Amino acid sequence: MITTFNKLRAVKDSLPSGSMNAIAEELGISADEVRTYFGGKAEDGTGIHIEPGPDGGLVTLDNTRILEVALRMAWENNR
Repeated sequence: MITTFNKLRAVKDSLPSGSMNAIAEELGISADEVRTYFGGKAEDGTGIHIEPGPDGGLVTLDNTRILEVALRMAWENNR
């Protein structure tokens, strides 16, 4: 999936407090991995690839599990 850094950041900003830990717990990963994902940091093994471009740059996500859980949480928070 390809998105922009600003759109990824908007999802993070719409999450309720404590969501990074809740996402990590639900997916069985570390909270640091979730924070790295939303920070748009391209590190080996994260499945995040960043290229310069509009809206903060283009972000290619190899795995969208974190984003899918975050979108669900944001939707539930804003209902």
